[in-house]
Amino acid sequence: MNALNLKENLEKYASTEQCPVRNILSRFSGKWSILVLCILSENPATRFSEISKAIPDISSKVLSDTLKNLENNRLIARKLYAEIPPRVEYSLTPLGKSLMPILGNLIGWAIENFNKFPEKNPS
Repeated sequence: MNALNLKENLEKYASTEQCPVRNILSRFSGKWSILVLCILSENPATRFSEISKAIPDISSKVLSDTLKNLENNRLIARKLYAEIPPRVEYSLTPLGKSLMPILGNLIGWAIENFNKFPEKNPS
């Protein structure tokens, strides 16, 4: 990456809408989004209850909001089956699948460097 002077950096990164990095990262950088994407990459056509079981400390509302956000950003697809009771399955879209190798690198880096970070203070 080329070094930019302060003014150029401010112009390039100040606006979330105009900055490709901030804009794209904001679409899946929530606390749970990457975990949900990883679950769907390992388990195609996954139901809400299965995702919830895989992440036991996420509330139903937060999981629902996370899934809606990922769907709105075209990273996952939601398929509703006309059955009684209704069945809904989630899966990665081609765009979501294209993100997974990059997230895989990030996860690998996180595992490799986890112990190098100071302990997180409880909030």
